[in-house]
Amino acid sequence: MSFDDWMLVLHVLSAFSLVAGIIFFWVLIVAVRQTDTPEGTIRMGPLSRIAEVAVGVGAGGTILLGVWLAFSVGGYDIWDGWIVAALVLWVIATGLGQRAGAAYVEGVKKAQELQTAGQTGPNAELLALNRTSRGVVLQLLTSIVVLLILIDMIWKPGA
Repeated sequence: MSFDDWMLVLHVLSAFSLVAGIIFFWVLIVAVRQTDTPEGTIRMGPLSRIAEVAVGVGAGGTILLGVWLAFSVGGYDIWDGWIVAALVLWVIATGLGQRAGAAYVEGVKKAQELQTAGQTGPNAELLALNRTSRGVVLQLLTSIVVLLILIDMIWKPGA
């Protein structure tokens, strides 16, 4: 196997990490929707960090290795339409994903405030923050944009 072959394998593995992290966030979103206590909300923090690492590794690996491959592999150029589309979609997905995460951090902050104040029981405001429709919409948009990137990478329209 050549060096470029290894870079392609790592690029694809990065894409798997990105998708796995997004799916993991969906699982957490569904789980937190039923949570109305500070302890239950805060307990999801370590799991959220695992998903963040998966998305970070996936996003970083796909962009860095993808750009490397665009310059290194013959027959492809960084200005090819499908590569430019993937780069633009990657930027959009990253921005949407960060905004989705920020929407759910509000619930964690509220849970920490409640816990600090000694309130451990169910809280309607915390439940409302955990059920944020803004966060769901942003996560859905992130997922759709990542799906579009995958479609672009697999079929390479215009290549």
